[in-house]
Amino acid sequence: MIQEIKKHFKTHFEGEPLVVRSPGRVNIIGEHTDYNEGFVLPAAVDKAVWVAVAKRNDGQIGLFSVSYQEKMELALTDIQPSKNWPTYVLGVVDQLLKRGYAIGGFNLVLDGDVPIGAGLSSSAAVECAVVFALNELFGLGISKLEMVQIAQKAEHTYSGVLCGIMDMFASMFGKKDQVIRLDCRSLDYAYEPLQLDGYKLVLFNTNVKHSLASSAYNTRRQECEQGVAWVKAACPEVNSLRDVSAAMLDTHVAPKDALVYKRCRYVVDEISRLQAACNDLEQGDLTALGQKLYQTHQGLSSAYEVSCKELDFLVEAVKSESGVLGARMMGGGFGGCTINIVQDQAIANLSERLAESYRKQMGLDLSAYIVTTSNGTALI
Repeated sequence: MIQEIKKHFKTHFEGEPLVVRSPGRVNIIGEHTDYNEGFVLPAAVDKAVWVAVAKRNDGQIGLFSVSYQEKMELALTDIQPSKNWPTYVLGVVDQLLKRGYAIGGFNLVLDGDVPIGAGLSSSAAVECAVVFALNELFGLGISKLEMVQIAQKAEHTYSGVLCGIMDMFASMFGKKDQVIRLDCRSLDYAYEPLQLDGYKLVLFNTNVKHSLASSAYNTRRQECEQGVAWVKAACPEVNSLRDVSAAMLDTHVAPKDALVYKRCRYVVDEISRLQAACNDLEQGDLTALGQKLYQTHQGLSSAYEVSCKELDFLVEAVKSESGVLGARMMGGGFGGCTINIVQDQAIANLSERLAESYRKQMGLDLSAYIVTTSNGTALI
């Protein structure tokens, strides 16, 4: 990939670029807990975004996307939210300028093999790659943690997605053969071992594009905030669902609104489930971990209602497979991938049979990706 992206850079721009790789991520368990100040358990994967970047001295930004075969140029003083891929680059530039970092013009080429719309956080990988590359290029001295916060803020302001911090954090801090137990309130984190002896993480992509920026994601946030407000009125020490117990929800939310109760109860249960899953990882108990994945999917589908018929079909279809330990939808929802723990020798046959039944039932093609854990964002 490094030679390939340099070749594209030299085709469109001048100079010798520096190259940064930033991975996509999977989340083992802990979905929609991040913006509720809970815990998440992501890992960086071997699908990544690459950027090649070099300075220019005229105050202009030149961008080229290999995937889209699109080029654009604009002045550093003229940046604003854009449609499609440039907005992820420009949102980062906007944040750097707003924070007073001295950056000049640059050329940047973007490439990668993170599937778009599959729930592997391709946008976060782009934002992390860009902020890391510009930090290197202009010698800004930004810490990794601030880079993560810049990337998150870029997504909020330029893409309009009020995402939590997990995607960017996993992309930046990932480690091979490890998952990150991230406390989304304090940003304290620890690595947990992911020993998949004889098994692999397999993603089945519905090939239904999920629209995270749609109203549903932000509506879920508002529903959680409403639940917290009702509990806080009686229990002032409560600041987020992280502080809330099931008993508190029963007392202060259930009598007011059944739907808000259902949403909040899923989050409270999921925070607890993740902590138990960390014990499974430390014990090397993949069977117990797999059962928790199924439980999470049930919650996401029936209580949080962010699944869809395609995701539900794929999870139901593998439940009776002896070579599958667990499965759930992954990411914001409404499409994207399921994450599955599958025995090595079962992968090929399962993928083939599942693709056939999915095509028959849903009229769509199914894509399968085997992913392995990888290190986080780095200069290559």
